[in-house]
Amino acid sequence: MSSLVSIIVVTYNSSKFITETLNSVSNQTWEDIELIITDDCSEDDTIEICRKWLKKNKDRFSCVEIICSNKNTGVPANTNRGLRAATGNWIKFIAGDDTLNPDSIRDNMTYIASRPEIKVLFSKVEIYQDTFEPDNLLGPTPEDAYNQNSIVSPGRSADSQYRMLLTHDRINYSPSLFINRETLLSIRGFDERFRLVEDYPLWLNLTKNDYKLYFMDKVTVNYRRHLEAINNIGSLYMVKPNYFNSERLRKIYTYPYLPVDIRLNQRFNWYVLQIFRWNWLNRNVKPNRFLLVLLTVYINPFRYYIWLKKHIRKKLKYNEFYK
Repeated sequence: MSSLVSIIVVTYNSSKFITETLNSVSNQTWEDIELIITDDCSEDDTIEICRKWLKKNKDRFSCVEIICSNKNTGVPANTNRGLRAATGNWIKFIAGDDTLNPDSIRDNMTYIASRPEIKVLFSKVEIYQDTFEPDNLLGPTPEDAYNQNSIVSPGRSADSQYRMLLTHDRINYSPSLFINRETLLSIRGFDERFRLVEDYPLWLNLTKNDYKLYFMDKVTVNYRRHLEAINNIGSLYMVKPNYFNSERLRKIYTYPYLPVDIRLNQRFNWYVLQIFRWNWLNRNVKPNRFLLVLLTVYINPFRYYIWLKKHIRKKLKYNEFYK
């Protein structure tokens, strides 16, 4: 197994944080690293900072490359540009505002060394608010990966994970992804049809193609929450803007493969949430959380039907859609 690992730093207007990210890459205890920086037409001086940093640090890496786009294309397309340039057998993606722990690559490579069946590996992520100071630590990823209801619970097959992902659109440890390059290329990388959603379609495509998602019980990545991040839009938003753009994704990836009642439940909630579009269009409006819960939980007829169906089926057999 080649020891070269490609670390792909994905940037967009990352000037405030990119040096910290690059330093964490340089400080890896794993020696054989290819560094690729892929930028999605930043409007700040991210690229200038990266070039200055590389003048001082490029000799630390086996090879380095900066990829710039002349237009903003979205997160999946930006990530795919880095993927196409990578030559290592294994790839570690890192956002330009997060950091890697010093042993991140070594821990991942050591874990897979005696486990040839692993092609996709996750690990623990520590979440910080604004800066990576101890006082700003919000905690590790909230999901217990070894809980029987976790997507990456050891007992699950790829098919089991896929069926669970159809109704669970997020993996809390996504920033820790460590993946085999040929595996990612075999499913054609990230789906560029959805500009701001790169991870959920990927997990569905991997598991649908019988690639099981594995988990390592170590912290490898520090994830930064801040108001300027694309996906971290602040606590004032009751419903994140990306949610309103996800209906097209569901029509392609989940609705055709879900039982009718669950599909109708999801669509009911999506239509209800259109009422709350004003919440993210106008930050000065205080969100009415009681109304949101009332409409999506207590007045949702499909929720009651699913609850009844789940309890009936529970006595007959385990069904992943109705857990």
